[in-house]
Amino acid sequence: MSVFLWGPPGVGKTTIAAVVSASGKRRFVELSAVTAGVKDVRAALADAQRELARGIGTVLFVDEVHRFSKAQQDVLLPAVENRLVTLIAATTENPSFSVISPLLSRSLLLTLKSLTDTDIGQLVDRAVLDERGLGGRFTLTDAARDALLRFAAGDARRALTYLEESAAGAHAQGGNQITPEVVATAVDTAAVRYDRDGDQHYDVISAFIKSIRGSDVQAGLHYLARMLTAGEDPRFIARRLIILASEDIGMAAPSVLQTCVATAQAVQLIGLPEARINLAQAVIACALAPKSNSVIRAIDAAIADVQSGRIGTVPTQLRDAHYPGAKTLGHGVGYQYAHDCEHGVAAQQYLPEELANAQYYKPTDHGNEAALTQRLALLEELLGRTPKPES
Repeated sequence: MSVFLWGPPGVGKTTIAAVVSASGKRRFVELSAVTAGVKDVRAALADAQRELARGIGTVLFVDEVHRFSKAQQDVLLPAVENRLVTLIAATTENPSFSVISPLLSRSLLLTLKSLTDTDIGQLVDRAVLDERGLGGRFTLTDAARDALLRFAAGDARRALTYLEESAAGAHAQGGNQITPEVVATAVDTAAVRYDRDGDQHYDVISAFIKSIRGSDVQAGLHYLARMLTAGEDPRFIARRLIILASEDIGMAAPSVLQTCVATAQAVQLIGLPEARINLAQAVIACALAPKSNSVIRAIDAAIADVQSGRIGTVPTQLRDAHYPGAKTLGHGVGYQYAHDCEHGVAAQQYLPEELANAQYYKPTDHGNEAALTQRLALLEELLGRTPKPES
């Protein structure tokens, strides 16, 4: 059966294809959608047909299949339908959006997750000692091991590449010990002091949010880059931006929330490294937007009243009147339908009597809220409510 392997880089998609091929004693043919064209695909399928006539099956592995055009994917369809080859296609993007439906419906879709630090750590430890790796000729300090895991960010191939380059760097310096400095030099990236499970995690995300709240777009982008480079989960960053969009911007620029939600969806759909662009766009939008904390203050004030017992009873005209006997209790009697009233506003009591003059939402004069301030004042007047004097 043909299979689509969807997952981030370095989780073993090519390895899985090779194992499947070896287990069935079949030919393993690899194509990269980045460089292969229709001619290459047809040639591979023609070879597979000749080998099948000799009783030898073929596993055709197509890497980055989402880069194939519709015409290129159409060429694969008959071969998959006729079982001419066992297609194993790898992609880092959601196949539902990048692969033609007929091909996807004839295949099994497996979703692979990023390797954990524990997984990568076991791989690195084996590579240090195994003769197929460094063969015990180099020692890896605990701090350097942690740096490798951080830089690898769940990518096994990247971890092994960095380890190999670090060993070469240590050897070039005339030593056999791999230190964080050697690792940082090997990956050509500044070593970022950041612990996802320690103080630095909380310090950096705190600085990130406070910088954006303070409208410093440069600082916001710096801390975003710092987290991404250190291997922070991009979904965590996206969630924090969604919260910030309502907590610190709110109705001053309500469209920013839509931007942040769309960014979170983009992170889920495409993942890193491309999703860094979406996250940067959200950071810029949040930092440059006018700020208001009126939304969080409004809901927290309302919750505080409820929790302190200031609840009151629902006015009778607002109560449910859709069951027998409700009107005899006065439910719904006197209710005014807002759409039948001038300006679409019905002047009647909506809040419980005990909270008749409560004011929870108090817009600022920032951005979009400046217009809402005037709108709210007009509505309060139409509703016949007496504004509560500012203390």
